[in-house]
Amino acid sequence: MPIVRVEMFPRRTHEQKAALAKAITDVMVEIAETPREAIHVIIQDIPKDHWAQGGVLASEV
Repeated sequence: MPIVRVEMFPRRTHEQKAALAKAITDVMVEIAETPREAIHVIIQDIPKDHWAQGGVLASEV
């Protein structure tokens, strides 16, 4: 049961997330030779004030 986690800022639409989940699943089926029904894709929106790089919150950039 492969689990693919995607963490990103929350600005993508439902349609974009659905397309991303399908594309990731298709690649896992093709390259990793994993059965489609065994693949889990978890998309987590991380608010910019919960994400920092180099000690600076993304909400401050």
